[in-house]
Amino acid sequence: MGNLSGFVKRLRDIMRNDAGINGDAQRIEQIAWMLFLKVYDAKEKDWEWNDDKYVSIIPDACRWANWAADDRSGSAMTGDKLLDFVNNTLFPTLKKLPVTASTPIRKAIVQTTFADANNYMKDGVLLRQVVNVIDGLDLSDYEESHAFGDIYETILKELQSAGSAGEFYTPRAVTDFMAKMIKPKIGEKMADFACGTGGFITSWLKELDAQVKTTEDKEAYGNSIYGIEKKQFPYMLCITNMLLHDLDVPQVFHANSLLHDVLDYTERDQFDVVLMNPPYGGSEKADVKSHFPADLASSETADLFMSVIMYRLKKNGRAAVILPDGFLFGTDNAKLSIKKKLLSEFNLHTVIRMPGSVFSPYTSITTNILFFDRTGPTKETWFYRLDMPEGYKHFSKTKPMKLEHFDPVVEWWKDGFDKAKKFTASELAGELGYNLDQCGYPHVEEEILAPMDLIQRYQEERSSLNAEIDRVLAEITEKLGGAQ
Repeated sequence: MGNLSGFVKRLRDIMRNDAGINGDAQRIEQIAWMLFLKVYDAKEKDWEWNDDKYVSIIPDACRWANWAADDRSGSAMTGDKLLDFVNNTLFPTLKKLPVTASTPIRKAIVQTTFADANNYMKDGVLLRQVVNVIDGLDLSDYEESHAFGDIYETILKELQSAGSAGEFYTPRAVTDFMAKMIKPKIGEKMADFACGTGGFITSWLKELDAQVKTTEDKEAYGNSIYGIEKKQFPYMLCITNMLLHDLDVPQVFHANSLLHDVLDYTERDQFDVVLMNPPYGGSEKADVKSHFPADLASSETADLFMSVIMYRLKKNGRAAVILPDGFLFGTDNAKLSIKKKLLSEFNLHTVIRMPGSVFSPYTSITTNILFFDRTGPTKETWFYRLDMPEGYKHFSKTKPMKLEHFDPVVEWWKDGFDKAKKFTASELAGELGYNLDQCGYPHVEEEILAPMDLIQRYQEERSSLNAEIDRVLAEITEKLGGAQ
C-alpha cells in the first residue's frame, strides 16, 4: 500500500458515514482494536516462523488472517454477516480467552486488550471497507512497517484533540528530551507507572536503540521497559505501540499503580530509571490513600505517584518526572512530607520550568520537569526557566513544541550560564519552606486558564496559603506561650 499518508484520512472518510460512530474518540478507538489485531497477526507470523511449536491463543476462526483478510475472490464476509461475526463471535471470544498466571505475556495481552474494547460500527459494508484499508498495510515489509510506526504516532497525536483521550499523550518533544537527558544504558530497566500510550517508553527505546550491537544487547533492549496503565483504551494503544517497536514480550500491564501498599515494595520491585508524567488534577478515593504511609497520603494523584516513584527507584537510580506547579509551591502536610523525603533521601539536582501551553489544549497549567537520583540527599538544586521560543505566543495543535525548543536547556546543561539559579537543600527546606517554585517565572497575566484549570489553581493556592497561615500562627502561639 503505497500511500501511507492518506491512511487515517481514508478510514475517517469511510467511518463518517456510519451511524454507530459518534465523534473522534470513538472513531480512533474503533481503528485501534483493528490495528491491534492486524499488528498482532504480523507478529504471530514471525513467531510461527521462528518456532514450529507456536500455538496462537486466538482460535483459528478469530485470527485476523482468517476473517479480515480479503483475497478478492468474493468469499470475504461483509454486511450483516460480518457485523454478526464481529459482535457475536469475535468480541465475546477474545474477551473470554483463557488466561492464567502462567500464560506468557505475549499471549495474555490479547485478552487484556479486548477486556473493555467495543465495536461501534453498525454498518457491515462500511466495516468491511475499513477492515480492507487496515489489511492493506504490509507489516512484513521493513520499510512500510517502520513508516507505519510514524503513522501510529500521528494517530496518537490525533487522540490529543479527541476529547478526554488527550490526557494520555505527552508531546513527543518532551518525552524525547527527558529520555535524552537521562542517558539510557544497555542492561538498565526503566519504568513508567502511568504509561498512557507508551510515549516515554518509545523515547527511551529510541535512545537505547543506537547502543544495540549484539544479540544479548537486543535481548536486554527488549527487557528494558516496564509500564502500567489503568485505563483500557490507552493500554490497548500502548501494547500495539510496543509490538510495532519490536517488543515481542511487552511488559506493560493493565492495572492501577496506586492500589499497592508502597511499604511492601522490595528491591525486586525497583528500577534503574523512572520516566513519567503522572496524571494530576485527579482526586483519589479514600481506599487508595490507605496504601500510603499517613504523612504521604495525599488526595492528589500526582503526589501519590511521587511517593510510588520514590519507593520504586533503585539505589543510584535516576528519574525525570513532570509535575504541575501546585506540587512545587504546595505547602499542605502531604506535599511538605513528600518534598522533605525527596530532598533528604534523593538528590534533586535540576528543576526545569516549561513554558505554558506545552500540553494545550488539554491543560493550560504550567508544568515542570524534576530530575533527581537516589545517590544521597540533595546538596543543591538548579532551577532553569525555559522560555517560549521566539515567534511563539503559545503552543497549539498546529504549532506544537519541538525537540529543538529544548536546545537552550541542553546547552546550559553542558556548559552552565547565568540563566538558571541554584539553591542549597537547606535554603529550600529552611527559609523557602519547601517551596520548589523558584524559577522566578513572570507569571504571564494574559494567560487565560480554562475554567476548571483556574479553579484547580485557586484551590491549590488557597490550600497552600492556609497551610502557611496555620504555620505562622502556630509559631506565634508558641512564642506567646513560651514568653509567659
